[in-house]
Amino acid sequence: MSVCAAVLAGATVLFSSPTAWADFVPGGEGAASETQVDGGQEDRTVSATAGAVVFDRSNNGSGQSAGPVASATNWTPPACYYAPKYTPEQLQKALEPVWQAESTGYQWDAEQRDKYVNGHPYKDFNKEKSGDGYWWDSYVTDGREGDPGALDCTKPPFWVDTNDIPPADIPQAITPEVLAQLAYAEIRVPTTEVDLAPENATKVNLPTWAWLDGAKFKPVSVTASVPLLGVQATTTAEPVSVEIDPGTADAETYPASGVCEIENGSIGEPYAQGKADETPPCGVKYLRSSGDGSYQLKATVTWKIHWTGTGVDGEQKLPDGAFGGEQDVVVQEIQAVNR
Repeated sequence: MSVCAAVLAGATVLFSSPTAWADFVPGGEGAASETQVDGGQEDRTVSATAGAVVFDRSNNGSGQSAGPVASATNWTPPACYYAPKYTPEQLQKALEPVWQAESTGYQWDAEQRDKYVNGHPYKDFNKEKSGDGYWWDSYVTDGREGDPGALDCTKPPFWVDTNDIPPADIPQAITPEVLAQLAYAEIRVPTTEVDLAPENATKVNLPTWAWLDGAKFKPVSVTASVPLLGVQATTTAEPVSVEIDPGTADAETYPASGVCEIENGSIGEPYAQGKADETPPCGVKYLRSSGDGSYQLKATVTWKIHWTGTGVDGEQKLPDGAFGGEQDVVVQEIQAVNR
């Protein structure tokens, strides 16, 4: 994090409605230097984070069991980024106390004054452009403070005119695509506990049906925006399949791959009377008793993730995500009846 980012850490503001966005200015009340907060209006959830980024989570997964999706590849959303932070007057207020303290050394302070005050390349903190742009600075994505990538944003504050795109040589600068990636990190999906039949305990060599509650497993989305810039992106996650891991090698899955694809908006099929002799479209058959314990069945849902945003035609792909959960399955021997 830059010196400027460290100087203005921590002020928080609670938004009661999206109309507050118009007052969201760098460095002031509702500043870009705040830590994450949440606000609500009826069923709408809006929050602001460092960098004037606003998240709308009203269509996100919710509940205590909801959790973040993990990328199926080595890709992760950015751990740091650049966004508007200061007006000219606010940058002056942030930097001058640092220079006066002389804790950063005479040479560094002199270079900074030359850069931001003496016209090489900026003069008097760019006050002549007040109202026509902002000073951008680096931020660490909430929750990623300890990541090595959080140290990648080392450029000092730089100026961007209103309606101009940020410099091309700064890949972490806020764009609709970067907003989509930040929204990806905010996606929450329900824990993956499948419904089973038989429900409490199954039997050796008896097909056990498995399916997911369609009311819980539906598309979720988060919108990230920077009202100051008039840009936004919505990232959507849609469930596409569930992979069943029985928790033991002594089992067979349906289908044999263990991957149940979504069909007609449903993953798996609820068991109904009269289907005892049918093969379940999604499920498992245990070949050995769990004895006095149980098997840990793991179900992992794959979520297809894509985004749309300002100035972008059609849906754009992001790496698939996955989120799983474990549950106990008791498997009993079928008791023979002696006459």
